[in-house]
Amino acid sequence: MTTTSDLPVVVIGAGPAGLAAAAHLVERGIEPVVLEAGPTAASAVREWSHVRLFSTWGELTDAAAEKLLAPAGWTKPDPATYPSGGDWADLYLQPLADVLGARVRVGATVTGVSRSGRDRVVDADREAQPFVVHFTAADGEERLLAHAVIDASGTWTTPGPAGAGGLAALGEKAAADRVTYRVPDLKDPAVRARYAGKRTAVIGSGASAFTALAILADVARDEPGTHAVWILRRGISGSTFGGGEADQLPARGALGLAAKAAVDDGYADAVTGFRTEAIQRTDDGRVVLTGEDGRRVDPVDEVIVLTGFRPDLSFLSELRLGLDERLQAPVQLAPLIDPNQHSCGTVHPHGHRELSHPEPGVYLVGMKSYGRAPTFLAMTGYEQVRSVTAAIAGDLESADRVELTLPETGVCGGAGLVDDPAAGQADGGGCCAPAQSSVLVRIGGDAPAATAAGEASAGGCCGS
Repeated sequence: MTTTSDLPVVVIGAGPAGLAAAAHLVERGIEPVVLEAGPTAASAVREWSHVRLFSTWGELTDAAAEKLLAPAGWTKPDPATYPSGGDWADLYLQPLADVLGARVRVGATVTGVSRSGRDRVVDADREAQPFVVHFTAADGEERLLAHAVIDASGTWTTPGPAGAGGLAALGEKAAADRVTYRVPDLKDPAVRARYAGKRTAVIGSGASAFTALAILADVARDEPGTHAVWILRRGISGSTFGGGEADQLPARGALGLAAKAAVDDGYADAVTGFRTEAIQRTDDGRVVLTGEDGRRVDPVDEVIVLTGFRPDLSFLSELRLGLDERLQAPVQLAPLIDPNQHSCGTVHPHGHRELSHPEPGVYLVGMKSYGRAPTFLAMTGYEQVRSVTAAIAGDLESADRVELTLPETGVCGGAGLVDDPAAGQADGGGCCAPAQSSVLVRIGGDAPAATAAGEASAGGCCGS
C-alpha cells in the first residue's frame, strides 16, 4: 500500500532554486519531480542570458548540487569571476538538470495545486491527503500526487507594470508594441535597431534600470539621436546611484557609476516624482507618458518598464497560504525582507519555519518566496531549500540550523552590466535614505529640458 510519504516531492520550476531543491532531495533519498514550464531548464535565466550577474560564481552554486555534479566530471568555474545569465545556465544549471535526468520535465506548466479531494474550505482529514498537482504538457493535461510541493517558479513571468498604482497605466496594454519589461539585448542587431537613434523612456530606479541606462548610453555614443528619459517615482538623493567608488562591493558601485555617467554625459534626462497614469499614442505612432499630477513627458519612441516583479499565485488558490498583505511573501518572512527596512545584506538567513504556511507541506522558495521584495540573494535561496528539504525529510535539527553567513553589505536582486565582467548591481548595502523633498531635474548637457517640478520622497535603489 502506497502512503503519502512514499510519493515524490514536486518542485515547480527548474531554475537555480528549483534545481538546488531537487539536488538536496536526491541527497536525502527523496525522489523529486521537477516541472518546468519552459522548453529547457533555466528557461527564465536564458531570457536574460546577455546580462552579466552582479554576483560571482562563488555565490551562485549550491553545495548539494556540486556534489551531484562531481561524478559527471563537472568543474566549477573560477569563483571570483562574474558570469552572464547565459554562462550560469550553460555552465551550471543545464549540467545540473542533465544529471537529474528524467526527474526534470520541461514543457510542463503547472495549472493548479490542491489537496486530493479537498478544496481550501474542507478541514476533514485534510493533512492526511496527498497534494495533487495539475499541469499541462505536450500530450495534454496530467496530474501528479505529491508528498510535498516546493514552488520555485520565480517571478520572471509577472513583471510590474508602468502604472504607479500597481496596475497597468491607461493605454499601456494598447501600446504593447512600444513597451518592454526586460533589459533589452542591444548586442542583437534587430533589438539594437529598435532603440538606436530613438528616444526611450526607462521607468524604474533599481539595478535593472541602471543597466538599461548604461547600455542605452553605449548605443548613444555610436548612434546620434539615441537618448533616454529616466522616469523616477521618487526623487534623486545621495543614495540614488549607490556608493560609487566608495562602495564596499566594487561591482555594485560600477553599475551605479555607469548609470550616473549616462545622465551626467547628457545621454539621459531624469524626471523625478513622476507616477505614470497613462501612456497615449501620438499621431506619428510614438507615445506620451502622463503622470498622476497631469505632467506629460515629451513623446518617446520606446518604453522600458523595470518596476520589479510580483509572484503568480493563481495556481495555488486552493491551498491555505499565509501571505503578508503587502509583500505577498510568507507572513513570518515578510518582516525580515521588507525593502523599507532591509537591504539583502541585512536579511537574516532563514529556513523552513519562516517559509511555512497554514497548509503543511507546501513551500514557496527562491525569488517567489520574497513576493514583491527586490532584495533576494541566490545564496539565500540555496539556504532556503537546504532547510526546507531537511524539514520534508524529518530532520528538524538540520532544518533549524543556519548554515549561511551573508556578506554584510549584501548583493541584491537585479541585473549587472551586460558586458563588463566586473560590473555589479546597485541595490542594497543599506541604501535606503531618509525621505526628502525633490523636484524634477535636468541632468546632462545637450538633452531636452524637463517639464514642471514635482515632489517625491527619496529612496533610490530601495524600490521604484
